[in-house]
Formats: sequence, structure tokens, C-alpha cells
Amino acid sequence: MINVMLVEDNPEYREVVRIALEDHPNIFLASQFGTAEIAIRTLVSADARSRPDVILLDLRLPGMDGLAALKKILTNIPESKVIILTQSDKPQDVVRAITLGAAGYLLKTVTLDEITEGILAVMRGDATIDKSVAKYLLDALRSNRQTADNEILTQRELEVLGLLAQGLVKKEIANQLGIRYATVDTHIAHIYEKLGVSNAPGAVHQAHQLGLLNQQG
Repeated sequence: MINVMLVEDNPEYREVVRIALEDHPNIFLASQFGTAEIAIRTLVSADARSRPDVILLDLRLPGMDGLAALKKILTNIPESKVIILTQSDKPQDVVRAITLGAAGYLLKTVTLDEITEGILAVMRGDATIDKSVAKYLLDALRSNRQTADNEILTQRELEVLGLLAQGLVKKEIANQLGIRYATVDTHIAHIYEKLGVSNAPGAVHQAHQLGLLNQQG
């Protein structure tokens, strides 16, 4: 069972998310909070077994905002995966959230099914990026100056990394590149190993730092 925490100040939207998750056989909404401060205090004081696997975090919160909360959460509870669930489609918010280590970024215009699929995706080690904002990540990646470090990845690995940055999951990458799912899995494992990361958001973050996608034509 995947335990989920929701940090959202709008009680009506909290109820929408609760309804979306309550009937899912593998997801349990364990806690809800209206402010980041209370959520973080609860997380820090909780024992490891009761901490959430996934945190759905709004950006526009009273008091501490979501980006500040994201940094504190991942500093104190790095094992939890944070999905930003927000109305903000500002490029700087998207890039900053992923750079800070968010496992995903979804707009509140997504369907309820897309929220549950996003939770399942990050638990598989995939990123969940709203396709309407994925282009901002690509723009940020491509704006970085190319470095000699990008030679550590093969051309195919760079292609896979680029599709990860767009928010595609492994099956979608396999379909787009016309290769087997197992081959994609192998490429991603090599990317993680070479970049010294353990998941897709970490790979995107590292690529953002190194400008790895600048090799793509």
C-alpha cells in the first residue's frame, strides 16, 4: 500500500483528491494538511514506518510556500517522493521544483486518474511531469552550456534522457524510439549509474546541472 500525504490549503480541492484516492486498491491517503509548517512538523516527529511514501504538495500555501517546504521536506525526509500539484504553470516554478528534487510536477487541471497514475509512476522510479509544462524543463536543459561531461552518455542514452525530461515513462519511451521496454530499462539503469542518481527526477536534475541534452540535434 502506498501511503500519501496531501499538503493543500483549499479544503474543496483536498476533498476532490480524497475522493480520487479513496477507492484505489493500492493507494491510501494517510494525512492531509492545510499548511506546510504543520505538515513538516508532523513529518519530522513521525517514526520512519509512518512517514508517507508520496507527498502531494501545493506551491501556493499560506505561510511557508511550497518550494521552501519542498527543500525542507527532502532535507529531513529524503526517502519520501514529492509531487508538486499546483495551479502554477510558471517556467521558473517548474524548473525550480525539479531542480530541488521533486519527483513530479502536475497541474490541477489534470484528471483524477492522472493524479493516481502520477503516484504510481514515481513509486516505480519514473518521473511524472505534466506534458503542458515539460517543455520548460527541456528549454532549461538546452540553455545550459555544453560541457565535456556530456560525453559520458551514448547518443541513445541522451535520447532516452531527453524523453525522461519530457515526462515520458518507460513504456512511452520504448514506443517512441521503437525499442523494447527491457532495452529502455537497461539504458535508464546505465544513465542512473553514470550520473550517480537513483531515479528519473535525479537524472533530470543532474542533466540540468551538466547541460547533457545539448548534444541532441
